[in-house]
Amino acid sequence: MNHCINGLYIITDKKLIPRENFAQKVEQAIIGGARVVQLREKQFNTREILELGSSLLKITRKYNVPLIINDYVDIALELDADGVHLGETDPEIKFARKKLGDDKIIGVSCYDSIERGEYAVSQGADYIVFGTPYYTPTKPDRKPTPLETLNEARKKFADKVMFAIGGITESNAGEIVDTGVDGIAAITSIFGNGSPEENAKKLSKFFSNTEN
Repeated sequence: MNHCINGLYIITDKKLIPRENFAQKVEQAIIGGARVVQLREKQFNTREILELGSSLLKITRKYNVPLIINDYVDIALELDADGVHLGETDPEIKFARKKLGDDKIIGVSCYDSIERGEYAVSQGADYIVFGTPYYTPTKPDRKPTPLETLNEARKKFADKVMFAIGGITESNAGEIVDTGVDGIAAITSIFGNGSPEENAKKLSKFFSNTEN
């Protein structure tokens, strides 16, 4: 990997970010302290994702922040993005690694499953994500992941970069950080209301010592 992955990890959502100032909003969040950006746009076609990805790469490279593409290994490859994030129904980790090479970042959603975490680590994932600890409108039907699961995962995967995601706000981030995660991922808390820069400052302060 060419980047240190930690701190505030922001994820895009076209329902929350106006198309006309998409890159600008993401840049504001980076200025506020975001250390990783994921382009997650499941409803766009390939051309639109490539266009958005190209616009975001100009921003993320300016600040030396990695850009991760959700789901689409081929798009990550074509863009020369910094990596890809894979869910349960996405391509296999080893397939993604073979396509992207060893220098790209591969992240994996583990939901509330320690077993999936074990699988992801065994297959060579660079980071793993557990969640959701709290209700989130992004995943309204998701059963909350107990903090005990985050604690267990942190102990089990002590040498692996680990994030938590799901309903994390300034008011509850402290107890998530106390589990020992390397970072927190956020969508609505950053882009839902108000200034992405100010929102990012509120969450990135929990990782004030993180560096790229």
